[in-house]
Amino acid sequence: MVTQYVKIPLDRIGVLIGHNGVVKEGIEKKSGTKIEVDSNEGEVYIESIEGGDPLKGLRVADVIKAIGRGFSPENAIALLDDDFILFDAISLAHLAPKTLKRVKGRVIGRDGRTRRVIENLADVKISVYGKTIGIIGYSHQIRTAHEAIEMLINGAPHSTVYSFLERKRRREEERDFFADESRERE
Repeated sequence: MVTQYVKIPLDRIGVLIGHNGVVKEGIEKKSGTKIEVDSNEGEVYIESIEGGDPLKGLRVADVIKAIGRGFSPENAIALLDDDFILFDAISLAHLAPKTLKRVKGRVIGRDGRTRRVIENLADVKISVYGKTIGIIGYSHQIRTAHEAIEMLINGAPHSTVYSFLERKRRREEERDFFADESRERE
């Protein structure tokens, strides 16, 4: 049996547990693990149950980290559904408080517009929480979103970032189109 440890912010413990423990129980069932939560310290212990899927047992730590970084349980649980969906976090801890607020505002955008544009064009889920920006998606999508977010952090104009994302999206669609076309010929 493997035991893992994850620490999440205290204000996210309730989201992890869910009403009457329904979220925690759902994660346990889906992952074949037993989850213990210390709600005073924000510590979460994950123990794989014998006979459970070992990969899902390991990936449940990412689910809990994602919930801790502001994702809804529904978005975080996607990490268990597909072996290729990943979680990544960009740390903003190195930024001064004033700069942190400005950077988070640039990534979120007015009424959440910038975050939605990045999510739609890169086909990812994004959460801006505390001193991190979390991303859930396939590895190539995460790389694209990560690059776009880094551009914003470094002060690139939003229009430049949107153009970058649109170019990446077009290339992805072209690659998919030609891959489908070559499979049809086979």
